[in-house]
Amino acid sequence: MSAEAVIHVIDDDDAARDSLAFLFESADLEVRSYASAAAFLTEAPGLVGGCIVTDVRMPEINGIEMLKRLKAQGVSLPVIVITGHADIALAVEAMKSGAVDFMEKPFDDEAMLRAVRAALVRHGKTLEAGQERAEIRRRLGVLSNREQQVLEGLVAGHANKRIAHDLDISPRTVEIYRAHVMTKMEAASLSELVRMALIVGLNGSIATSDN
Repeated sequence: MSAEAVIHVIDDDDAARDSLAFLFESADLEVRSYASAAAFLTEAPGLVGGCIVTDVRMPEINGIEMLKRLKAQGVSLPVIVITGHADIALAVEAMKSGAVDFMEKPFDDEAMLRAVRAALVRHGKTLEAGQERAEIRRRLGVLSNREQQVLEGLVAGHANKRIAHDLDISPRTVEIYRAHVMTKMEAASLSELVRMALIVGLNGSIATSDN
């Protein structure tokens, strides 16, 4: 199991914490346990993968406050909060503060495992999407201004002749720029090129500066 799939269990109750750790370890999930939110928050910065399972009621820093501090630190790990029957309002507040799910005590072990695995899958897809956007932006960064303009024209659905007219260049020159764009963006087809542009929000409005 990679470090990115670590389940971080936070609970000031030793027995509850150990029970959760045993549950996850029995399901072949890597676990790290913390007796307080403060102990976890010292390690949280820099974590990019995994999942947090935390009790909502803890001394000093409760689950709600921890969520706020994680957000301030830029930590985006999915958080599942554990709540007692009398703490449903707190659980709802936790969801509004960024938790992805809550489990009411006493919870079913299989339900907890399903919730954690679902959170890991969703977070993994989010990480992949973020990495893809970053890579596309990197490729866009190597385009010249004119290549960027041609790309925007293609995303707008314009033919080479229309792009040439809008940019006051020849259709043949547009073809050359288009080939450069395909190479630099590492796109195998026009549809792939358009998909990448849409992922980063390129809307296809052509500017008129040169280069």
